[in-house]
Amino acid sequence: MALRPIQEYAPNPAVRRKIVAVASGKGGVGKTWFAITFSQGLSRDGQRTLLFDGDLGLANVDIQLGLMPQQDLAGVIAGKLTLPQAVTRYAEGGFDILAGRSGTGKLATLPSQRLVSLRDSLTRLAEKYDRVILDLSAGVDRTVQTLAAAAGTMLVVTTDEPTSLTDAYAFIKLTVADHPDADIRIVVNMAESQNAGRETYETLRKACVNFLGRELPLAGVIRSDRHVRDSIRRQVGLLTRHPTSDAAQDIEAVIDRLKRTT
Repeated sequence: MALRPIQEYAPNPAVRRKIVAVASGKGGVGKTWFAITFSQGLSRDGQRTLLFDGDLGLANVDIQLGLMPQQDLAGVIAGKLTLPQAVTRYAEGGFDILAGRSGTGKLATLPSQRLVSLRDSLTRLAEKYDRVILDLSAGVDRTVQTLAAAAGTMLVVTTDEPTSLTDAYAFIKLTVADHPDADIRIVVNMAESQNAGRETYETLRKACVNFLGRELPLAGVIRSDRHVRDSIRRQVGLLTRHPTSDAAQDIEAVIDRLKRTT
């Protein structure tokens, strides 16, 4: 059976609502850290959660957590494993991980039909979970856009840096062009305060309203917190090492808001 063209992709709406893509226009905004901590927070909330490392060439979820998975997406791409067989349990965080393989260019340059097949397999796997989090690579390339199409909600992570805002806007513009009804929400990371984060959000919101005609909601503001660097350095989840820190509380607020609105 021939695979459907990318533009005709239409997964089961109930399954699609489970899938949340975490994206950014550029690197260095804490996107992967957010995806990891968000996944752990969902697990702590009682939700069966899978984190998919969709950065198919510079994967680093396992590195941030100090894991050495025996299986990863490279085995799936090579035809040695099915996608469910490549799942690794991260017991300390309480969620499952589909690890990529850092530096494996073959994963980042998959032919379109292979990439579509991978996305469709992920959608089928999502039926077994309450939430599937896609940690997409930074940017707006073909891989990002194809995998993002599986998500019912997209969280675009940005900071107050002008280049971060510009690139986040570029991602949103392309996504809206391909998927006009996409549920896109903004996460402001590493903000000096909640108020400062909201000001950053307003800058991006106004640009989207003025130039795209889209009103994008704020998913949440994550305050800059020294405990984040400590947890990353020690390769331990923030919610494990510093569960009452400012950033941990902010992540939990994002989860609460998502639960109320999806």
